[in-house]
Amino acid sequence: MSSHHILRPCPDNPTPVKACAISACGNFAILGTSGGWIERFNLQSGFSRGTYVDSSEGRNCAHNDQVVGVACDSTNTLMISAGYHGDIKVWDFKGRDVKSRWEIGCSLVKIVYHRLNGLLATVADDFVIRVFDVVASRMVRKFEGHTDRVTDLCFSEDGKWLLSSSMDGSLRIWDIILARQIDAIYVDVSITALSLSPTMDVLATAHVDQNGVYLWVNQSMFSGTSEVQSYASGKEVVSVKLPSISSRGEDSHLEEDNVPALDHAESENAPFRPLPQQMPDLVTLSLLPKSQWQSLINLDIIKARNKPIEPPKKPEKAPFFLPSIPSLSGEIQFKPSEAANKEETTGDVNKTLPRRVDESASQFLQLLQSSAETKNFSSFTDYIKGLSPSALDMELRMLQIIDDEEQQDAGSREELASLELLLDYFIHEISFRNNFDFIQALVRLFLKIHGETIRRQSKLQNKARELLEVQCGVWQRVDKLFQGARCMLTFLSNGQF
Repeated sequence: MSSHHILRPCPDNPTPVKACAISACGNFAILGTSGGWIERFNLQSGFSRGTYVDSSEGRNCAHNDQVVGVACDSTNTLMISAGYHGDIKVWDFKGRDVKSRWEIGCSLVKIVYHRLNGLLATVADDFVIRVFDVVASRMVRKFEGHTDRVTDLCFSEDGKWLLSSSMDGSLRIWDIILARQIDAIYVDVSITALSLSPTMDVLATAHVDQNGVYLWVNQSMFSGTSEVQSYASGKEVVSVKLPSISSRGEDSHLEEDNVPALDHAESENAPFRPLPQQMPDLVTLSLLPKSQWQSLINLDIIKARNKPIEPPKKPEKAPFFLPSIPSLSGEIQFKPSEAANKEETTGDVNKTLPRRVDESASQFLQLLQSSAETKNFSSFTDYIKGLSPSALDMELRMLQIIDDEEQQDAGSREELASLELLLDYFIHEISFRNNFDFIQALVRLFLKIHGETIRRQSKLQNKARELLEVQCGVWQRVDKLFQGARCMLTFLSNGQF
């Protein structure tokens, strides 16, 4: 930043700033002080753009007591403020007049506003969490369960969950739609602050007398079953110890025992297995890094870009003392070494000898053949997903038919049988919609390498037509899902709540 501004609300009667908020556009800052003063500033210039004054109050201020929190909506239409004695006011952002107000009935501790759904979560000193609809100016949810001071609140990105932490050591997750608790854990060190990632898969927490930030993984995002009904009663609360921060080997068994979990699976070590029977129209992805399957598509471009400008030159081999031979002209002539002559002769012999072809099939073909016999390609898919893009490209090019001039022997070649098995594999995976992104990139690379061979062989042409029919049918269903999701997002983004 080239410059900075110091914002000073109410310079005539300065009091400590207790609450602040930045507008969604990033141009304005709202500051609330312990004296009940609320003022709006322009962040670019640092100038004051007006104060919020409630004429019904006994003095020239927004609240008669300390401002606990301030927030503004996503369109700079409303501004919400909360006073320590439980009064919540909704202001016109530009006009700076009070539009509505309501009373909590007890002292407020903290407020959190979710801009997308317009819900305001409040915490009072009675340990009760109340959720208000700002537009309707009424309470819509009330959550009870904490037995000590609530330290922090956090909405999920979609506004469906509300996470709360307390000095009683509990972390509770509330479902706003179901209006009940869906999960809770107890930690041995109380949580002071928390934040949930936008993808709702990682939770960051800070604890009392702890300098580090602890990360928790939401295992319900990766498990195949849902146990919301078992959490709803709130009886199943797991006690979790914070993991050790020591890197010594002797503490490794402690860290394994203290792995925190937000999902109560029956077996924590059981691997995740997709359940296609549960959702027949489910399209699964490979969960590979995007760069890995994109490199398959653009492998030629990557190779051309990384190709050296000049070929590597063979260094001249010379001993430390160069042997010389006398000559009539007086010039020094060096004697060639015997080792170099031997290498040249052996190199020439090796060039003339034909290379020995390894007749044993590679692991790539062995897994492909065994998977085709059992009609279960999971092991083959796991193997090729573990290969690098260049290694997978080499495996496919090893099946390429170069001397394809003799058409009478082409139909009996082993490469054609392997190509037919690969086409069967593509048909199987696409029809079941497994590893959709990876298979699409693999099919493109396969057709790029073996497209000419498929065009010449009638047997492969029939398999290619079958693959085309399956591909078109699956893409139509996927496109229908995309269009439905797009229409729903457009409707929700333009709707008035």
